[in-house]
Amino acid sequence: MKNAIAVAGLALLFASPVLAQSAAEKTGVNSVLGVAPKTEDFVAEAATSDMFEIESSKLALERSDAATKTFAQQMIADHEKTTGELKGLVSSGKVKATIPAAMTSSQQDMLDKLKGLQGDDFTKQYHSDQQSAHEDAVDLFKRYGDGGDNADLKAWAAATRPALEHHLQMATDLNR
Repeated sequence: MKNAIAVAGLALLFASPVLAQSAAEKTGVNSVLGVAPKTEDFVAEAATSDMFEIESSKLALERSDAATKTFAQQMIADHEKTTGELKGLVSSGKVKATIPAAMTSSQQDMLDKLKGLQGDDFTKQYHSDQQSAHEDAVDLFKRYGDGGDNADLKAWAAATRPALEHHLQMATDLNR
């Protein structure tokens, strides 16, 4: 019985990297080296990034100034569009990956922090989060668009990147 439990534990240990992002992607090593993420990692990061963008921007519509609300409306529309496109690539079978059901714990922590803020404190944090999230997204989409291993997803990443670069510029301008 003990051997069966040990074998099951080892199987879970070896399977867990398959279920989660690769260690190199999760730790940022791939980003520093400019290495394209695995397809599964790219899909997970792109999808959870969209989730954070949409949910944090919905809060901004309730809690921010007019300029920030305009930005937030564009983030919701654009990231809902990319979410739909990514889901379409996966559901069509062109991309073999799983769309995560929820944000990462760090993204959820950022969202929870935003939920606890109001007024200028909220707006400053939202601007900062948007700039940081879009810096990460541009890097992710550049790396996959340049060196990804799925041709359809690689083309989508490359075609989507200019919009993310525009979002980053807008977020940087708001964050000044």
